[in-house]
Amino acid sequence: MDLMTLFGGVIGIGVIVFVLSAGGMLRFLLNWEAIVLIFGGTLGSVMIAYPWAALKWTKSSFKLVLFPPKRPPIAELIKALVSLAEISRKNGVESISGELRRLPHPFMTDACQMMVDGVDIHILRERMENDINTTRLRHQQQTNVFNSAGTFAPIFGLLGTLIGVVQVLRNIQNPQMMGSSMAIAMTASFYGIFSANFLFLPIASKLGFYSDEDILSREIIAKGVLSVYEGDVPWLVSKKLEGYLSLALRRKAKATAK
Repeated sequence: MDLMTLFGGVIGIGVIVFVLSAGGMLRFLLNWEAIVLIFGGTLGSVMIAYPWAALKWTKSSFKLVLFPPKRPPIAELIKALVSLAEISRKNGVESISGELRRLPHPFMTDACQMMVDGVDIHILRERMENDINTTRLRHQQQTNVFNSAGTFAPIFGLLGTLIGVVQVLRNIQNPQMMGSSMAIAMTASFYGIFSANFLFLPIASKLGFYSDEDILSREIIAKGVLSVYEGDVPWLVSKKLEGYLSLALRRKAKATAK
């Protein structure tokens, strides 16, 4: 489990509960009418905005945020590609077939398998580029779903507030009904703002981070595999790949390699 997600959730909920408890408002927070309006309305809007092809990955996105996949560090990818370049230079491209099972990333394994099979370099480049673009598009679609939910939820909170105010005006001569209507107005705004800024938008941000990390890994692998296929010396392969990294990542990669 991602500990940052766990700690962030505990801290966020803890702060809200503490503030509401201190103000004596916690008992008024559970309002099923407001909950149905916010989450039901947001779900309906998202279903209108996106087809099933995009929404069917939502469950996987939630799982990804809580249990992110273990991706190899960039330094490990570079080290593996440099090692492949050394083997290829000594014994030929076909000799790397014995290393396929030990490669740290499935994308690298598939690309190297095609290289060993003698796939034309232009076809290999096009295949890897298509894979990267498809992966980027799929990730972007999932991020957009949660960004949209984060946009819709506060609007439904405002709608709940307007409904509550209308009910207050209709029951202005009935204090008991006014209190119930006011509770809907306030809790609807709370659920709308809270769900957007504590649930939907943070999930979208974390998915975006994981997407950038995955795409960077795939781009480095594609660049390295093509460099190995072209017969570049290991030193040149390393320099080409380090160009993708920031100065801090370059230093970390060099320290790991040593």
